[in-house]
Amino acid sequence: QDCPPAACRTGPRSQESSVLRRSFYQDGSLLLSQTEIPAIAPEEIIPFMHVDSTDFASFTRADQIRFLESEGYVVLPGILDSDLIARLKAELADIEMTPKSYSDYQTTSVEQPQWHSKTTAELIGYPPMIDFLNDLMGSDIVFTRGFFQRTHPGSPGISMHTDGQPHGSNLFGYEGSCPRLLRVLYYLDDLTPERAPFRLIPRSHISFHMDASPYIRYRHHPAEITLVPPAGSAVLIPALLFHGSHPNTDPQPRELIQFGYRPAWAGPVQPVDEWPPEQLATAPPIAQPFLQSLNTSGKAWDQPHKPPHMLTESAGIDPSRWGDARYPTTP
Repeated sequence: QDCPPAACRTGPRSQESSVLRRSFYQDGSLLLSQTEIPAIAPEEIIPFMHVDSTDFASFTRADQIRFLESEGYVVLPGILDSDLIARLKAELADIEMTPKSYSDYQTTSVEQPQWHSKTTAELIGYPPMIDFLNDLMGSDIVFTRGFFQRTHPGSPGISMHTDGQPHGSNLFGYEGSCPRLLRVLYYLDDLTPERAPFRLIPRSHISFHMDASPYIRYRHHPAEITLVPPAGSAVLIPALLFHGSHPNTDPQPRELIQFGYRPAWAGPVQPVDEWPPEQLATAPPIAQPFLQSLNTSGKAWDQPHKPPHMLTESAGIDPSRWGDARYPTTP
């Protein structure tokens, strides 16, 4: 679905100020009083929106893996039920937030959310997601980080960027240098064209071109698409996919929990800080298998040409993981 801005955006216009309405979290712990929200700068408004109409609910597992690997994203619609969303929101309502440098209305938690909320910590090992990750990555998986974002009305969009840089960066440290790194974005609110929806450039993660350098950012791109899944959906992307968001011109904030996962072999190129022992001690049992050392790696400098016990098959690299029969298989 291609929308001109006027058709997609029924909320406050960029030239107008909007009002942050009174809103309570479920436990009543947070009240946002009436506050004038400054207009979003015209250059922050993306002049088009291509809403993705893919029917992700109809996908088989092979379809999901193929789409993620080839297109660079997949959506697992409604993977969180309403009760779980309510618990997550209630437990994160009072987490300390800090604004981003480019807007007071784009906020992230000071502390990683799994150390503040037991339900968020349990989400690290959430069985429906882990079932998919096991099929995608294998069974030896490292959880790399947690992130909580609350995007208030009036927030500009997030520029097109990647979450990984092969030589590290001040934004993602050396976690972003892991050669295989996946982001799992759990949306706790409905995404609409007005409510800071997610946008991405399909297939950008597999480009060899200089324009795909993960040290470049884009304001927008003519081939980008926008995702508007319902609350409780998960969006999965490889860290090297270019992605961002539209501004929030809706009267309500939008909340997001983001997790990082990687195969255990795909460690960082330089050491990263380990989880503090006192935090690991509080982790629920369902999360503990994934809270391995953040420096876990399959690094082995010496590589013999013909090591003993070489494998003769592997489902994880078999072309048939995409569910087609394009390539022959030896019985």
